[in-house]
Amino acid sequence: MLAVEYMSCIWDIKDNEKIQKLDQCTHHYNTSRLQHSLNVSYYSFLICHFFGWDYRSAARAGLMHDLFYYDWRVTKSNRTSHASWHPRVAYDNAKKICDLNPVETDAILKHMWPCTLVPPRYKESLVVTMVDKVCALFEVMGKKHRRHAVETN
Repeated sequence: MLAVEYMSCIWDIKDNEKIQKLDQCTHHYNTSRLQHSLNVSYYSFLICHFFGWDYRSAARAGLMHDLFYYDWRVTKSNRTSHASWHPRVAYDNAKKICDLNPVETDAILKHMWPCTLVPPRYKESLVVTMVDKVCALFEVMGKKHRRHAVETN
């Protein structure tokens, strides 16, 4: 039942070609940027749903929080670091897909806090921020854990 409710939150954007293009971008080792974004989106939805918060905005922001296509390991900004630069790129791309409410905007722009310096304004934004970090940790550690298991056997 929760899966149906989750899908109803993102149904109008999930199949957008700009979002589906994220499946071609490697994010953390074997995880595509689309899979990472879906992970952040779904877990943010679950947490916000549990607490009775704005789970729709959390799900949508989670799906669009890393909406950029360059390889951050290769492409460098002359202005600032990738950690503080890509939320603005993701926000600009997300605005081309749909109208964003204040919670979605805040979550996308501030999901790299504390690198972005200004903390999230809404509790849903903070959830997206923290879930993003946990998902990234599991994606990176999962790869390292599998490699370590192979090397030690």
